[in-house]
Amino acid sequence: MGNKGLDFKHKEVINIKEGKRLGYVQDVCADLETGIITSIIVPGSNKMFNMFGNNSEIVIPWQNIKCIGEDLILVDI
Repeated sequence: MGNKGLDFKHKEVINIKEGKRLGYVQDVCADLETGIITSIIVPGSNKMFNMFGNNSEIVIPWQNIKCIGEDLILVDI
């Protein structure tokens, strides 16, 4: 079993409320004292290809993650 289960960057995030694809995980945040993941971060909307330097991100709290599969993560936001 080569997959450690923590390779989130290859997983696409989908909002189950709207059925909208949010993109792939950019980063994860964790509590450094406990080592528990607290949220994941996906890129924000890329309107106008971020021409004006607005590099928005969507931070999704861990409690909003409903299911983690082989290649996607379902969230409720």
